[in-house]
Amino acid sequence: MKKTILLLAVFLAACAPFQQDAASPVLATPYINPASYPTAQAQPAELNQTAGGIEVRMERAWVEGKNVNADVCFTLPDNSDWGIFAASLTYSGILVQEYGTTLIRLQEPANGAAGLRCDTLTFVVPPDADLSTVTLVIDSIAAVPREGEYCSVYMPKIQQTLALRGVQIELDCPDGVNMQIVSIPADMTQAQAEEMVYSDEFYSVKGPWVFSFSLAQ
Repeated sequence: MKKTILLLAVFLAACAPFQQDAASPVLATPYINPASYPTAQAQPAELNQTAGGIEVRMERAWVEGKNVNADVCFTLPDNSDWGIFAASLTYSGILVQEYGTTLIRLQEPANGAAGLRCDTLTFVVPPDADLSTVTLVIDSIAAVPREGEYCSVYMPKIQQTLALRGVQIELDCPDGVNMQIVSIPADMTQAQAEEMVYSDEFYSVKGPWVFSFSLAQ
């Protein structure tokens, strides 16, 4: 008899309606259809621009979700590690200065021919951004000095530029690796001298190179 009662209790418990623990609710994951994000491609009105002896070409631009992408190529002045140093994107009066870069291809200078570097620039914008008029500005490219290059590559250039400007700052590399300021004018502070000597003007080329296009749907 006891065995029959026990089996009946187990049967009734199995047939009872399921009740979810109120402390552990199951949350539905919202689904965002990728097709709802805007997608469009465009080419700028002017593909090539030259400034400071550097030719920059924008091959294409496209929007994918929150990202506005642009493929940009530029000629390399020498074998240094050149890259896009400053760029911005403007749309509907909104300026975006933060961006990411992805290397597409790199062709080193060789046999007197200029090298070429191509990157994809990516700017993040809201999905509902008005991209009917977009302007991409490449402000400068730069080759940040590698270890030891200040002495072998940049010190002669910096010293010559300072002399042409009549600035009596003397530089030296006693160990052949680390450039030092050994003398400055009496009316100049050390901080002022360092700001002048280590300016990015000595390892960058300024534009701007400006490309306008439309990514309207």
